[in-house]
Amino acid sequence: MQARDAANAFRFQADARGHYESYFQRANHPTRPLAFWIRYTVFSPKGRPNAAVGELWAVYFDGESGQIAAAKQRVPWSACRFSHDALDAQIGDSSLTQEASSGSAQGTKHRLSWQLTYSSPTAPLLLLPSPMYEASFPKAKALVGSPQARFHGSLDVDGRTIDIDGWTGSQNHNWGERHTDRYAWGQVAGFDGAPDAFLECATASIRLGPLYTPKLSPVVLRLGDEELRFSTLHRALRARASYEPFWWLIRTRNRDAELEVELRAAPGRFIALSYDNPPGGQKICLNSKLAACRVRLRRRGRAPLVLETQHRAAFEILRDQSVPGVITL
Repeated sequence: MQARDAANAFRFQADARGHYESYFQRANHPTRPLAFWIRYTVFSPKGRPNAAVGELWAVYFDGESGQIAAAKQRVPWSACRFSHDALDAQIGDSSLTQEASSGSAQGTKHRLSWQLTYSSPTAPLLLLPSPMYEASFPKAKALVGSPQARFHGSLDVDGRTIDIDGWTGSQNHNWGERHTDRYAWGQVAGFDGAPDAFLECATASIRLGPLYTPKLSPVVLRLGDEELRFSTLHRALRARASYEPFWWLIRTRNRDAELEVELRAAPGRFIALSYDNPPGGQKICLNSKLAACRVRLRRRGRAPLVLETQHRAAFEILRDQSVPGVITL
C-alpha cells in the first residue's frame, strides 16, 4: 500500500466503542487573506453504533470583508461510503478522493459548494511518532495526508463563485474514540518568502480520571526536503507551551536545534464549531484559517532563521465553552 493510501485508510469499525473520523482540506489564497476549510466526518456515539452519521462541514474565511460563512449538514450513515484501503469517501452526494473533492453543505444561514482538484508534491507528515498511531494512547490521532497541497477549482458561497487557482494548504486525517480533552493545533503551508516550508504543531492535555496530563507539544517543521522533528514523547513533554484565546506560544528543542513558534489572530477571524464527543457531550473548537505565525529556529553552526506569515496559518483551540463575540456553528 502506498504511504499516502495507508495514511488515509479509514479506521472506523462500526463497533460500540464510539468513534469520530475526519478528512479535512484547507487552503489559503497565495497573497490575500482568504481561506477555506472543508471537512468530511463520521460520528458514532459510544454504545450506539447504529446511530452513526456522516457530516459535511464547510467554512469560508474572508479577511478582506471580515465575514465568515459556515455550513454543517448531517447525512444518514446509509448514504455514506468510505474505503479502508485509500482516500475514497462519499457522504450523500459529496465525494473526496486523493485527487478531487466535490460537494455541498446547506446550513441554517449559508450554503457552500465546491468543485476542487488538488495534488501534493511531498510525502505524508506524521505529527506523532509512528508507533503511537497503532497504540491505545493517545485516543486521538492526527496526521497530514497531503502537505503542501495545491488546489484548483471553485468554491460557491451563497451563490457567489470564488476561483481557487493555486491556493496552497493540505489534506488531513484525524480519528479516535474521543476528542483530546484540551488542545491547540496549528499548521502553516508556506510562509511569506518561504513557500516550501511546512509547519505542523500541537499542544494537548489528556484527562486521566479526575486529573489532566502535563502538556505535550509535538512539533514538526519541514524546510524543503529537510524535516526537523521535535515530536518524541520525551521532547513533547519537555517543551514549554502556553495558549489562550487567541494566542499560543511553544518553545521546544532537540539535540541539534531550538525552536520557538508563536500564533495569533484577532477574535473576528475565528468561528466556534460544536463537535459532538463519542463518549457524550460536546467540545467547542475555536477555528481560524487566517492566523499569523512566527517561527524562530536556531541550529548549531548556522545563522538563525525566522519564518513569518501574516494570515496563512491554521490555528485551532479545543475547549469546553465558546468565547463571547465569536460566532458559533
